[in-house]
Amino acid sequence: MPRAVLFDLDDTLFDHYLCTRTALGVLHNRHECFRALDFATFEHAHGQYLEELHQSVLEGRLDLDAARTERFKRLYARAGVKADPEMVATAAAAYRHEYKAARTAVAGAEGLLTRVRDYARIGVVSNNVREEQEEKLRHCGLDRFVDALVVSEEVGAAKPDPEIFRVALERLACSADQAVMVGDSWAADIAGARRLGMRAIWFNRGRRPSPEPESLIQEITAFEPVEDAIEVIFGGDLPGAQGRP
Repeated sequence: MPRAVLFDLDDTLFDHYLCTRTALGVLHNRHECFRALDFATFEHAHGQYLEELHQSVLEGRLDLDAARTERFKRLYARAGVKADPEMVATAAAAYRHEYKAARTAVAGAEGLLTRVRDYARIGVVSNNVREEQEEKLRHCGLDRFVDALVVSEEVGAAKPDPEIFRVALERLACSADQAVMVGDSWAADIAGARRLGMRAIWFNRGRRPSPEPESLIQEITAFEPVEDAIEVIFGGDLPGAQGRP
């Protein structure tokens, strides 16, 4: 039975997708130039720019605010508008306000972490900056469950690099064969954990087809009912909770 369970944060424990979609919906409705793009196109463009610029954040070439500003500069350009710096800054600030207002945990995450702590220590491994991820955990009331938060900003390595998982395991005082990783990104979470010889579970709430059907990676599609998710994570007959190791 695992002594530690590692979780990704964004779109695993924290509902980043909901926050993003909510904030984009507000801006799409508010600005005529954005409404000229259908919402699916607007959302897709934002997602593309977000991924491109987040890599610059991970590499330390941009901070989060600068990346967000550049993202909206590109969105205005995609909508055919050469926006001045004030317009871009206003849109970026409005997005951030709406995103923060929508922050919430993924359904069932709190209940799941409560049960996991009956049997194992909990780590969160995230490709982001520490301040941002700490704030999300605090806001959602999940920070009290986390024994180790490990982010790429401080480690200098991002998932799927095995180094970030090694640091997490070190802080949780366990080896790869004593831990399991739960995450929504196949490329970052599943592939990264497997490189280190760690068991991985794909959090696949979108019920996407597996990139590697032959791999027999286990899936969780929802954290509710909690006992179903616990069964996948720990497997077999669980002993009575003995408190955290």
